[in-house]
Amino acid sequence: MRTEGDTWDIVSSVGATALGVAATRAVETVQPDALVRDEYAALFVAASGHEGMNRIIADPSALRDSPMGPAMIGLRSKFFDDHFLDAAADDVRQAVILAAGLDARAYRLPWPPGTVVFELDQPKVLEFKRQVLTEHGAVAPADRREVAVDLRDDWPQALLEAGFDPSAPTAWSAEGLLPYLPGVAQDALFERIARLSAPGSRLATDTISNYEELGRMAEYQADHMQDTPFAEIDLSGLFYTDDRTEPDAWFAAHGWSTTAQSPTELASRYERALPPVPEQFEAMFRSSRYVTVTNPVTAPSA
Repeated sequence: MRTEGDTWDIVSSVGATALGVAATRAVETVQPDALVRDEYAALFVAASGHEGMNRIIADPSALRDSPMGPAMIGLRSKFFDDHFLDAAADDVRQAVILAAGLDARAYRLPWPPGTVVFELDQPKVLEFKRQVLTEHGAVAPADRREVAVDLRDDWPQALLEAGFDPSAPTAWSAEGLLPYLPGVAQDALFERIARLSAPGSRLATDTISNYEELGRMAEYQADHMQDTPFAEIDLSGLFYTDDRTEPDAWFAAHGWSTTAQSPTELASRYERALPPVPEQFEAMFRSSRYVTVTNPVTAPSA
């Protein structure tokens, strides 16, 4: 179970979920019609020494009925990739990846010259990530800056100390993050993002409307994914399901413009067929949304 101030490395607690997503992204990468290509994902899994996750890459059949299988992870990753690329096309040269995990977005996207990418996550997660990337000679096209901090702590101060410029427009992402924060901490996260965001800044995140459905997902995983490494991850002990403000509603109330897409709409946007959704996940699937919010360059009229 989560506790106040708990920490993790890449094979425990919340870190293990990042490793699982990396394994799934590695499976998506080798598909002939992959939406994302992340050649680093398999390297992270191999370096972790986690036998089960490496087995998933070799034989991904266990992911067939997972709500977070390669198809959905591909859609999600593509959504966030495009968020940053669209911002870059609009001359936004500062990006902040909250809970960066093991996605090597700072390395695999074609960032324009002069772009600074801040990655925030637990110290042990960033340390592992850096070691693997260094060992393989990875070179980021952007100025990548690690900010080793817990998002429940004073991460804005750590971000500022790393050279973040609050007067410059920023592209933010909070991918797969919100269920791991209590409702109060989520709202505090939004408040801090808004306070640090110059006009023209934007945030992309993914969310669901009914957090109680996360409990059903955890139950399904425990019952139907036995003998896989995902059965070892007790999602019911990692997620917070307390009441919270939906991100688009929170930011709209603070003057930001908002858009939201369902998984079906996102699949249509990328011309992909969604995999069948197990009955246990239908309610959660229907309430899932991919949200983008933008701080207007000019204040909205009264």
